[in-house]
Amino acid sequence: MEVIEVWTAQHACALQAALRMTNEAFARKLGIAVRTVGTWHSRPDLIPKTEMQQILDATLEQAPADARSRFGRLLSDINQPAASSTGSAGSPQVLRVAIAIVIRDDDVLIVCRRGDDAGGISWQFPAGVVKPGTSSGTTAVRETLSETGIHCAISQNLGTRLHPLTHVYCEYFLCDYLAGTAENRDVVENVDVTWVQRGDLTRFIPRDSIYPPVIRTLEGRHDTAAS
Repeated sequence: MEVIEVWTAQHACALQAALRMTNEAFARKLGIAVRTVGTWHSRPDLIPKTEMQQILDATLEQAPADARSRFGRLLSDINQPAASSTGSAGSPQVLRVAIAIVIRDDDVLIVCRRGDDAGGISWQFPAGVVKPGTSSGTTAVRETLSETGIHCAISQNLGTRLHPLTHVYCEYFLCDYLAGTAENRDVVENVDVTWVQRGDLTRFIPRDSIYPPVIRTLEGRHDTAAS
């Protein structure tokens, strides 16, 4: 049986097609909003949350043999483009996400994302999937503007990690605010956009889920500004 290491929205839609379900039927089966399934179709590069990854795993495992066979063929079609862009070692490109830590005086920019169910939301930094041929820095700046209306410029690369929950390769950029008013420009994916004081950040994002260099940098800048 096919095994998905990290489900994307495109994989989830392929499973829906293999099961020959409408958006409404697939949403009922997964226990999510129909809106979420619609979002998956319009944003195939989205990465569902850990809980949804597990639900999709179980749904695939429980699918009839003919549906699993159809899913395998659809998965081959999805992976085909990656095969043409493999590196010298012959392995597909790793999914990468660029994350922007945008600073304005003593504030940091965050967005409130909708969850995989109707009520689940979470606060995060602006971020976007890095497409082949595009730099991570360009993606961080572009997605920040697209999501929040904020123009920013990269001041420092804070490093990279394999995210402990999503298992996606993440690259973090400290960015300076240039211009713009924070507003929610992606109402499908986000509930809100706001500036918060750096000292209050962990009231919105749990400290243990924030990349440690981000915490150290924000606290260091906060101490410098306060002295």
